[in-house]
Amino acid sequence: MNNPAITVTNLTKKFGDFTAVDNISFDAKRGEIFGFLGPNGSGKTTTIRMMLGLLTPSAGNIQALGMSVNGNQAEFQRRVGYMSQRFSLYNDLTVLQNLQFYGAAYGLDNHTLKERIQDALVMAGLEGRENTKTKDLSGGWRQRLALNAAVLHRPELLFLDEPTAGVDPISRRAFWDLLYQLVGEGISVFVTTHYMDEAEHCHHLCFIQRGKIIADGSPAAIKAEIMQGQVLEISSSDAIKTLKILREAQASLDLQEIELYGALVHVVAPEITKKQKKIQRLLKKEHVQINDMAVVEASLEDVFIASMK
Repeated sequence: MNNPAITVTNLTKKFGDFTAVDNISFDAKRGEIFGFLGPNGSGKTTTIRMMLGLLTPSAGNIQALGMSVNGNQAEFQRRVGYMSQRFSLYNDLTVLQNLQFYGAAYGLDNHTLKERIQDALVMAGLEGRENTKTKDLSGGWRQRLALNAAVLHRPELLFLDEPTAGVDPISRRAFWDLLYQLVGEGISVFVTTHYMDEAEHCHHLCFIQRGKIIADGSPAAIKAEIMQGQVLEISSSDAIKTLKILREAQASLDLQEIELYGALVHVVAPEITKKQKKIQRLLKKEHVQINDMAVVEASLEDVFIASMK
């Protein structure tokens, strides 16, 4: 159990002259949630498809669950689960029919399948909705159903490709509660996501940009490594105007990053407290009312934006 769930070494994938994944290496430990983050087109889905044996690498090696993925697809696929970024169940089937179909596809015998389906219904909170057509469930309930279908065969390793895209925040939180429950039962999870609040809950993270790994470590370690400055959070009467004013003065004030953060503006610079009075004077001069201004801990969104520059 001490060997990693996944070891990727010098992995490369080229499509003609285009390099989608460029010589990346990382380890994902067993019993943890490993988050793989990057903007659209950065190489996330290409990487996950190679790890599943669905794409052949141009170069490099993937070891998962103590075996090479390439050449051992049949055995490997029996031991893993996969939930794609697009909803993968059958909308015209009921909740129960979908679970029965996937359980049969995994080769579960009738007795085991019956027990697993009951467990899945309880875990997903779908008891009493067995005969509801899947298309009639909300997005959050469909994703919980898809997750439980993916783990009916009790995989050792679960791959999730942006599983909560388009799902409301409350449903996303419930989905992640399920993930922690699965990890508690010994399943290792590899997940791609573009939600920074979800990334905060991963045990380990990798950032990928243009096919290259640009950060690798725990959320706390990545924050410490990338964020060299402090974050000043500004609440004002006009966030867009505040953003524009500070970006125009960025060089003169020696500010590293200025980004919109919901209705707030985050400003990043070393020793930002020494610049607060200048920022206050500048905004006041431009008739912007400051409601609140305080130094806050850097969020992963701050770190992610800084790392992508």
